[in-house]
Amino acid sequence: MSETLVVCDVDKDLVRKLKAFRFRKETTNAAIIMKIDKEKQLVIVDEEYEDISPDDLKDELPERQPRFIVYSYKYQHNDGRVSYPLCFIFSSPVGCKPEQQMMYAGSKIRLVHTVELTKVFEIRSTEDLTEEWLREKLGFFG
Repeated sequence: MSETLVVCDVDKDLVRKLKAFRFRKETTNAAIIMKIDKEKQLVIVDEEYEDISPDDLKDELPERQPRFIVYSYKYQHNDGRVSYPLCFIFSSPVGCKPEQQMMYAGSKIRLVHTVELTKVFEIRSTEDLTEEWLREKLGFFG
């Protein structure tokens, strides 16, 4: 029995929501967590959060199921400047069902391209999502 790679479409309402999210004016951290609706083979909104730290966001992620997260993060640069990078985080915890892993992995690129994000990160354990980890990742972008 061979598994075929399923690439899910992105829900049209989610695409609109993500485009609006990109241009939000608030200066707090915010996140949109997405999951795959297996029956519809569609990436949909799971949860939305305003004013949420990376550590609180980590607590909202399921430990045994993959999720996609778009996170608007207030980033203080070493020179004092502040920016609000939009980060795409693929949470793919060890211990997920292989077919679920494949479905998410296969859909990740389409979702990233749809949302036009460049800061794309992956975590293998929800425990990895910390302020320190995110700051380190964003440090590579200057």
